[in-house]
Amino acid sequence: MADNLSLERLVQALRRLPGVGVKSAQRMAFHLLQHDREGARVLAGALQDAAGSVHHCAMCHTFTEAEICSTCEDPARDRSQLCVVETPADQAAMERTGAYKGLYFVLMGKLSPLDGVGPRDIGLDKLLDRIMDTDAPVLREVILATNFTAEGETTAHVITQALRDRDIKVTRLARGVPVGSELEYVDLGTIAHALVDRR
Repeated sequence: MADNLSLERLVQALRRLPGVGVKSAQRMAFHLLQHDREGARVLAGALQDAAGSVHHCAMCHTFTEAEICSTCEDPARDRSQLCVVETPADQAAMERTGAYKGLYFVLMGKLSPLDGVGPRDIGLDKLLDRIMDTDAPVLREVILATNFTAEGETTAHVITQALRDRDIKVTRLARGVPVGSELEYVDLGTIAHALVDRR
């Protein structure tokens, strides 16, 4: 593709997306250029607009175009609860349940020493500053909603340890057997955690 530098740059740009390899990036690039040039222009414009206007909320660290996101500004939210999640996608999933009405803090990642990701890289200092904020004395519970991976568990453990001497209740999302599943098809680790976390 020596004579198609723009096409090659597009393929390389698409490869930056998670889970997209060379072949997938080429298919996307060829599709946009062959079948949907207007879609390519719309995509390019939307990416440029988002990259220029979306930043982190000053309070919860999620993505927003305002200084403070609409969730943090909502006076109807329960300010006694703070749910800690790894990503804005995790926050969106929690919101879709309609079951949680408190506030959030988005870490933008998880601890992963093997990958060189430490506490500063995921905004742990900002989280602790927010929890210890004397202007917000109503906070009574921190809910750890990190993923149930080794890194997510490590992240939850570090946060729990950092808050152990504080007068704040720290809870973790429950783990268990998914609704509608049959025990014989559920992995043993999930069954074991469901048994320990039974209620």
